[in-house]
Amino acid sequence: MKSLLITLITLALMSFNADDTSFYEFKVKNIDDEEVALEEYKGKVILIVNTASQCGYTPQYEGLQAIYEKYQDQGLVIMGFPANNFNGQEPGSNEEIKQFCTLNYSVKFPMFSKVSVKGEDQAELFTYLTSQENQDFTGEIKWNFEKFLISRNGNLKRRFRSSVTPESEEITSAIEAELNM
Repeated sequence: MKSLLITLITLALMSFNADDTSFYEFKVKNIDDEEVALEEYKGKVILIVNTASQCGYTPQYEGLQAIYEKYQDQGLVIMGFPANNFNGQEPGSNEEIKQFCTLNYSVKFPMFSKVSVKGEDQAELFTYLTSQENQDFTGEIKWNFEKFLISRNGNLKRRFRSSVTPESEEITSAIEAELNM
């Protein structure tokens, strides 16, 4: 009986730790093709966005940079992941994307290498993100500039469709709630 109880407690603790840290187990490449372990961002509130340079939502880069500047000192990190999954709206190389973001929107938040955010070649991080329970919805990404809000302990808390702008009350209040936890 005692060994069964110890086994159950051990399994419960392992399950709890896996839930708290699974986001941080991923490694991705930044826009300069350097590997980045997401565990480097433990304790931060993270807004992940799949981006594209030739989309009607591309001006959201400006809003993303604005909220990054407003909240970064409180622990917000924005991560841009360029993707060419929707009508070929991100055809450029990583270097071209980096130059576009810097010259046109003065992007200072971390940008990552171009990935696939849906389909058979979907990046593992986005397979994980699109399957995580949260208060909004699960499932595949519908278009460029969808947003995923990750809590300080690595849990997906909110998802926002492309039409929800970065500076909207909906997103800023969700960010502020997570920053104050």
